[in-house]
Amino acid sequence: MSKFQPGQSGNPNGRPPHIADKRATLRSLLEPHAPALVQKAIDLALAGDSVAIRLCLDRLIPVLKPKDAPVRLPTLTGTLVQQGQAVLDALTTGKLTPDEASTVIQTVSAQARIIEIEELEKRVAALEATSADAERSAP
Repeated sequence: MSKFQPGQSGNPNGRPPHIADKRATLRSLLEPHAPALVQKAIDLALAGDSVAIRLCLDRLIPVLKPKDAPVRLPTLTGTLVQQGQAVLDALTTGKLTPDEASTVIQTVSAQARIIEIEELEKRVAALEATSADAERSAP
């Protein structure tokens, strides 16, 4: 059940509707001058202004984002402690980088939480079934 009715604001004292975003207003003031501003940035960059150079280069050549490669490990089996130890062993022997080991440990941890939630759901369902059976058989 939702907390608010459709059309009802979660913050009635918040920003009134139809108020222009300040960023959009400022952008509309700059738009007519865009060609001149871009040319000025280019001129400054060509004159050696390091900030202008960086600005121009950042627009031409975006920063490369790291791309993860698949991690090759034997299948992690056994208890969670054994799986964690296998990741640590791979780290200490150089089979994994620290970043890769951290990612794998986080994945193992997330899987552990999923298993824990599933087991709790099964326990709750069993308790509810037992409780329902007890209520049916009570005089």
